[in-house]
Amino acid sequence: MIILQIFFVVVLVLLSLPVLLLFVQIVFSLRKYHHQPMPDVGRPNIAVLIPAHNESSGVIPTLQSLKTQLQAGDRIVLVADNCSDDTASVAKAEGVEVIERSNLKLRGKGYALDFGMRYLMESPPEVVIIVDADCIVEAGSLERLARTCMAKNRPVQALYLMKSPTEASLKTKIAEFAWAVKDWARPLGYLQLGLPCQLMGTGMAFPWALLQSAELATGHIVEDLKLGLEFANARRPPLFCPEALVTSTFPQNNEGVQSQRTRWEHGHLSMIFQDGPRELLSSINSLNLGLFALAVDMCVPPLALLMLFVLALCGVSAITAVLTASLMPWILAFFTLITLVLGILLAWTKFGKSIISLKELLSVP
Repeated sequence: MIILQIFFVVVLVLLSLPVLLLFVQIVFSLRKYHHQPMPDVGRPNIAVLIPAHNESSGVIPTLQSLKTQLQAGDRIVLVADNCSDDTASVAKAEGVEVIERSNLKLRGKGYALDFGMRYLMESPPEVVIIVDADCIVEAGSLERLARTCMAKNRPVQALYLMKSPTEASLKTKIAEFAWAVKDWARPLGYLQLGLPCQLMGTGMAFPWALLQSAELATGHIVEDLKLGLEFANARRPPLFCPEALVTSTFPQNNEGVQSQRTRWEHGHLSMIFQDGPRELLSSINSLNLGLFALAVDMCVPPLALLMLFVLALCGVSAITAVLTASLMPWILAFFTLITLVLGILLAWTKFGKSIISLKELLSVP
């Protein structure tokens, strides 16, 4: 019984750490944020790199949101990657550069980005900004990202929000709120603490020299997480820039939302178990604060799974308390649950009120 108690205490302590980190990030995200002025550096020339796989139905709004922000010397390069539709011809009709890639063995966004970077080597830009083919880049965001990128000489991540479609289901609204916590509240909290943020897959700006040396040609599900850790290892961790905004819309059907969420969660969990311990040890050995901050942030599971883990351990801890006559595991589990619930409610007050009502949020369990 003593061994059982020790086991559950250890598990609960390990689980309480990401909950405490999440809570701290949310608390600091509630502080008043002072928007940063535009960096006082020359506006660099930009290449917007767009990986696209069968995106002909939605790519036009993306291209139109970008073209209005271009200046002399800028370009948009779309990589039509293993497309079976008319993505390439639709993009060409919009007047952007299009390159086509076909390789059914090496599939994935990372390979498309690597293909695009090789193409750009013929005439390198000063800054590369990666945008997904289904995103809208708000006015002024390209310049903000490019100037910040040049001023800081490190990757810069825009605020990336997913929106629910009209008359979305409750599940989709919950997903939108969870996304806002992950990609807005948490990186904003880190920014207030002077810490870096994870890369989010789109709205990412890089100095040419940094991205040129990065390993892009991978088929990893969450290539953005891996890329951010790679830059942090090189002491160039990504910087969050909430003044730049990129938005996208969840799929209309619940199946699409679930498929998207499941794919990301599986990749995230694999990163936690495969890369988390190694990156944490590396950051401690090298005294690399940026890498440490991203490694511990990565070890926070997706919000829904984190809640399920905590609830499950509360139930198991209650049973353990009855069998062992020790309340310690249950007290620790209950404290972790209360901390998590309080953090979610605090996040809702600033980031969720426009997405989901309090009544709907309380129905999530």
